[in-house]
Order: sequence, then C-alpha cells, then structure tokens
Amino acid sequence: MFRNLPLIVLLVSGVAQAGERAGFPHGAEPPPEAHEGPRPEDRPCNVSFKAWVRHQQPPASPPPKAEGWDFSAELFQRILAVEEATPSMVNTWCIGRSVQGRPIWATRIARPDAPVQHRMLVFAQLHALEWIGAEVVVALAERLGQHSPKGVEVVLVPLVNPDGRHRAESDLLEEREGVYRRANTNGVDLNRDFAIHRESDNIWSRLPWFRRYYTASPAPLSQPETRSLDKLASTGFDISVSLHAFGGVIYYPWAGVSSPIEDAAAHRDMARRMAAAQPGRAYRTVQLGRYFRWFRGLGMEIDHMYAVHGSQSFLIELTRSGIRPFQPNTWKDYFRWYNPVDPSPHVEDGVSALWAAITHYASQAELQQGTPTHPPTPQLRQ
Repeated sequence: MFRNLPLIVLLVSGVAQAGERAGFPHGAEPPPEAHEGPRPEDRPCNVSFKAWVRHQQPPASPPPKAEGWDFSAELFQRILAVEEATPSMVNTWCIGRSVQGRPIWATRIARPDAPVQHRMLVFAQLHALEWIGAEVVVALAERLGQHSPKGVEVVLVPLVNPDGRHRAESDLLEEREGVYRRANTNGVDLNRDFAIHRESDNIWSRLPWFRRYYTASPAPLSQPETRSLDKLASTGFDISVSLHAFGGVIYYPWAGVSSPIEDAAAHRDMARRMAAAQPGRAYRTVQLGRYFRWFRGLGMEIDHMYAVHGSQSFLIELTRSGIRPFQPNTWKDYFRWYNPVDPSPHVEDGVSALWAAITHYASQAELQQGTPTHPPTPQLRQ
C-alpha cells in the first residue's frame, strides 16, 4: 500500500516548497546577497583535522527528536577516535571548503601492509536533512578501523554539505518547526549540480506541473562542494557510492535517461550483492532512470561518477522513512521524513551493504596476488 510513499512525499514537498520559495527548485533556500572580496570557500584548508575537531562542541542538551542521533561535532569526534587508534591506517584531510568556508573532510582507510589494488569512494549528506547517510559513513569508518581488508582503500566523505547540515542542526536546537532543508547556502541542490544528463527529452519534462522535477543547477559543478568532490573523484575509484534518504532502494545509472548503461549487468549484480547482505528487509535494486516512468534525475552524481570518472556508481536511498501513515505528527516533520526514530537498524543495513562491496573487491585483490593497481591517494588540499 505504501510502496510509493517516497514519490508521494516528493510530490507533496515539491508543491509546498514551490509555493513558499518560488524560483528556487527542490525546496532550496534563496541564495545570500552577493559580496565583494575573496569568497570563504577560496581560503586554503590550513588547519589539521585533530585541531579542528578539538574546537567543535556538541550541544549540551540535544533535543528529544534527535535522541540516538549524533550531531556533526560528535560524528567527527568518532572519526578522530578511529584515526588516533590506528594512525598507520587512517588519515583525514580537507578536500575543500563550503560556501561559508567550512572544511569538507575526507578520511582514507587502507592497510599499510598491502598494496592498494582497488579504491572505493563513499560520500553522504549532499542534502541537509539526510543525517542517516553521515551516520552510516562514520559507522563504516569504525568497522574498517577494527578490520580493514587487504588491498582495498576506502575514502569516506561524511558531510559534503556542511553548511546545510549546520543549518539543519540549528533548526533542531532552536526548535524551528516546519523548515525544509535540502540545498547548500547558495540555494543550490548539490544533487543536481553535476555534468551529465542535465537536460531531458522525456515528454513529462515539458509539462508545467512536472517541469520543476527536471531542473538542474545553474551550471555543471557550479558549487564549491561539488567541485571538491569531483576533484577527489578524479583521482580514480573502482566504485563510488552516494548515500541519501529515503526509500530503501539501491540505484545504478543511468538516472537522466531510461536507456541502460553498457555494463548494466555488472552494476545490477553488485547492487543485488549489497542488498542481499542487509540484515533487515533487503532494499530494491533498479536503474534510477527507470524507477518511475515519468521521473528522470538530471545532473546527478550517480551519472557523473560513472560517465566522467569511470567508477561503478550507486546511489543508496537509506531507510524507508520515519513517516508513519497513522501518526499525523510525522507527516510534516521534515527531520523525521528522512531520519527514523531509531537509526541503529538502518545504519546496520547501510554498513552491511557497503561491506559487501568492500569484501567483493578484497576477494578480487587476493586473486590478483598483491599487484598494485592504484597509486597512493594524493592529499587534495585547497
């Protein structure tokens, strides 16, 4: 009965946000006024991860709605703990800055006693309210810190949109209800800011009511957050996974068109491998551009990582939402839409899916008998 709940929510939120913020697609916030002088995102990252974390303070009294969830300061404290416990295997560096100048951190995890044969990129929180992705990334870092398979380097970016996350946290702490957060500070949906399939030939894209769902950003890689992620991805990864919420689906390309990619079978096999490893009810696996007949995802990272950087590419919609059809108080609770009351089982589902991909590449590395196929990760500091 509720199989199409994600679509229903998308339609309702799109209509509501278009009325509230006309001219800004996807529920994005209006951009700030232009200012002269150097932009905050152009400043170099000249602070160490450890020093930066030491200055982050989690809230003394988190709101009841966020019980069981970590604020960003706590997430990075957990990553620092993994790094300090295994410094030879884990290091975190800044790959760029957000619009407001917040650092965007990436964490590399790889065993020092084996050459890197395969690389995996996992990133989350392009969208401000989708906290579950960051929780999964950090939990995966902790698991890798305890046991990292030989031959596989994993690079994790828990918060691609740190400004949006900061605003979402402030909303909770200041008890601002009914505020929808998706975009970065410039009002751009980062999930529509990539270079591939930015226009659609689908007939639905020409109809006025549907047109809002076929809107990409002003230009490819127009934002500092996506440029930083793209620069990292350009170093070469075998597989790239973007974490979102919600829906309980593992998508593979294409998103912008309904035609299949050349190696659709290999993507489908990997998606099914990840779904089969989940301890809960396994997620669906499907090409994103064929999930709904009328929908196409334009300018999305899943197509960009595949077409531009040659990675196997997946987008995982974590959880099946915190909305409860018979609990009206959840219907307009935007935080709860994307983040269920108890994150634990959903984190386990996400980590288990990613772990299946990691162990698959580790088994390939073992068969390759230690022949390195990737150079060490460059430190892409800005």
